[in-house]
Amino acid sequence: MPGLLLDTLHGSNVDQRPIWLMRQAGRYLPEYRALRAQKGGFLPLVYDSAAAAEITLQPIRRFGFDGAILFSDILIVPYAMGQNLEFLVGEGPRLSPRLLDTALTSLHAVPERLTPIYETVRQVKAGLGGSRTLLGFAGSPWTVATYMVAGEGSRDQHDTRALAYRDSGAFQAIIDAIAGVTIEYLLGQIAAGAEAVQLFDSWAGSLAPAEFERWVIAPNAAIVKALHARAPQVPVIGFPKGAGEKLRAYAAETGVDAVGLDETIDPAWAARTLPTGLPVQGNLDPLLLLAGGDELGRQALHVLDCFAGRPHVFNLGHGIGQTTPLEHVEQLIGVVRGWRPR
Repeated sequence: MPGLLLDTLHGSNVDQRPIWLMRQAGRYLPEYRALRAQKGGFLPLVYDSAAAAEITLQPIRRFGFDGAILFSDILIVPYAMGQNLEFLVGEGPRLSPRLLDTALTSLHAVPERLTPIYETVRQVKAGLGGSRTLLGFAGSPWTVATYMVAGEGSRDQHDTRALAYRDSGAFQAIIDAIAGVTIEYLLGQIAAGAEAVQLFDSWAGSLAPAEFERWVIAPNAAIVKALHARAPQVPVIGFPKGAGEKLRAYAAETGVDAVGLDETIDPAWAARTLPTGLPVQGNLDPLLLLAGGDELGRQALHVLDCFAGRPHVFNLGHGIGQTTPLEHVEQLIGVVRGWRPR
């Protein structure tokens, strides 16, 4: 039995809308906080397959979401490419050596760092049940490159954008290398049991149109083409956060099977602008979920109504906040489950 989410990603426009939430496995859940306190830091949790599988399944047990998103991190790819990875309390992830300071060719790949992730996927698949869809994921090359170059996250990706202008050949080599590893990584997740995959391009919004074409659309199109050739049954969701009006070109040129929308996208615009019949995912503001109340219900219904004419996976415009009250999540699920097209 494929399940509501997988059917929707394959293009079925059914009356009931599937729902899952980005970062649904995480810090807003007391059961996650308890397990993390027991196990230690974030990276040890990711590499403890039994713990990571348990975390992936926690929101399914509590809320009954239609999809389980693998508990991992987009920086596993540069870690497997040979950079060192650590998560500093209160500061976020750090990669070293930075590609600002060293050549890509100096890195020595450690592909076995991907193996525990595949084991997590296998364990989740075994515990999930047939009606829920298991979602794998990876970071898109542009977003992953911003961390590899600068060694950490940044608000405007200044160092990486400057490198791409200054030495586009060297930066192209970085993008191509990330894309190659990402293809094999996602195929490994699929072989282990992932039924759909999402490409997160969290920093796509920082690029000018020509750079967006080269560093977002082109590498994502290459990844999607390779996945479709080798795993044609598996839908690929593309999520270029901050793309704005460039979303139309992204949807038309990458070949993704569904497009994720952030909260800055007007759902009415997306419904009339994106290719007819293309499944969309999104796009409630995570802060509305934090706030709750009547406005949460009103805005959720607005999103649902705007996408009534096409396949739609209800989700947030980005990840759920760590202080989001559980009762607000329950409220949202009730709205989505109770909605029907007019």
